[in-house]
Amino acid sequence: MDLRLGDGNGLEVVKEIQTTNSSSRIIMLTGYGNIPTAVAAIKEGAIDYLAKPADADDVEKALLADPSKKASPPENPMSADRVKWEHIHRVFELCNRNVSETARRLKMHRRTLQRILSKRSPK
Repeated sequence: MDLRLGDGNGLEVVKEIQTTNSSSRIIMLTGYGNIPTAVAAIKEGAIDYLAKPADADDVEKALLADPSKKASPPENPMSADRVKWEHIHRVFELCNRNVSETARRLKMHRRTLQRILSKRSPK
């Protein structure tokens, strides 16, 4: 399940699937990964939370993992710079792409934010 859907939120779908069929195994997949949404996804019933880009092996590994064992750490975790970039862009989207409002919420100068938004994502 993707976190962002064209007409809603993937967390709501996870909750509905778990209500309908509690034995289902759901993986939350997102390009906007952050800790609060990961925690929310697990609380709603997802068995794992993967950040994009995730390949088929990652998805298969998560689906076939023993639920009684702790998950192993990811092979290729996002860098700290990438996590920061993702967070800034998520707040920017939540602020309806308003630079001034985003800068205020992130407690940074508007011009600094504009420079960050104009750059490509780090690896």
